[in-house]
Amino acid sequence: MAQAGGPDPDAAQRAIEYCYEQGWSDGLPLVPATQPLVDQFLAHTSRDPSEVIGTLEQVGRNCTVYLAAVNAAMAGCRPGYFPVVLAAFSALMGERAARGGGWQSTSGPAPLIVVNGPIRAELGFNATGGVFGPGFRANATVARAIGLIVRNAFGIHPHVLEQATQGIPGRWSICIAENEEESPWEPFSVDGGVAAGTSAVSATLLRTSEFVDNRHSHHPEDVLWDLADTISRTGAQIFREASAGVVLCPEHAQMLAGAGYSKAAVQEWLMAHCGRTPADLRRAGKGELSKISPEDEAQQATSGAAEISRTMMSPQQVPVIVAGARNAAISMVVRIFGEWSGTATPVEVPAGAGAVAGAR
Repeated sequence: MAQAGGPDPDAAQRAIEYCYEQGWSDGLPLVPATQPLVDQFLAHTSRDPSEVIGTLEQVGRNCTVYLAAVNAAMAGCRPGYFPVVLAAFSALMGERAARGGGWQSTSGPAPLIVVNGPIRAELGFNATGGVFGPGFRANATVARAIGLIVRNAFGIHPHVLEQATQGIPGRWSICIAENEEESPWEPFSVDGGVAAGTSAVSATLLRTSEFVDNRHSHHPEDVLWDLADTISRTGAQIFREASAGVVLCPEHAQMLAGAGYSKAAVQEWLMAHCGRTPADLRRAGKGELSKISPEDEAQQATSGAAEISRTMMSPQQVPVIVAGARNAAISMVVRIFGEWSGTATPVEVPAGAGAVAGAR
């Protein structure tokens, strides 16, 4: 029951229903974006509200800083999150798939947003237990803001311009912070060209994600083979080359590093061992995806040595991230839609608009 003199819950309900009626919602209730609230978001960037920050030429729509602020407010972000939303959107618009037809793909890919640097602690981003799950406002609402921008600025609605056959869980909810404190390697943002210690966001589109539970082995190569087996399954392969990142839990990352593996060495090992033999592909009805000629396959069959048709040829096709809790040795394979651009975007924190003050 509302107390006398307190907020009017009936008025709030009417505002929420109005948002539904306008078609702005992703299915969940929205925060009504009043002009004073939007102004608080705009106070956290030095960018002009009318600046265009993303365009989808094929639908003739674009997004401005102002529209991004409105959708971040409706998503439930705090104003202090807005620089991260802008950095995440900028990082995504740097991805070829996101600028092209990714949002409208039949696979219904999900953005993967990775936050690095001091902003993680300042704004309360989760980097440890349940990092892919719910329960943390910063992670959940930044990811949701991107989804609302795509819906409301670009007009990508389900059953209209969005043509996912089934889609994937997590379509607009995957925003993780890297567990830099327990990672044995440099932050993921450094791989994207941003100096360590700088708040930054990396992002790409995912086809899906699959966990690898390997809490039984104490041998680093067992873990690598388990990751490679998951990456190499035929059901996920639709092109001759593919990208598959790994989000390693702290135990797996530290085990590999303790055995002398650098991040680059992990990437090289997976590039060399991920793939299937021509016979495997043919049994799955995907023989045309093999890079090995029928003549070479026949020669291999005669010699008894079956060579795999490798799917990943570049380190950018197998990004390595460290996140999650140190409690059960479970890592995640994330199947990338296309190929990660290999760049990270620094988070702008304008003078006079401190992240901590705006986040509380």
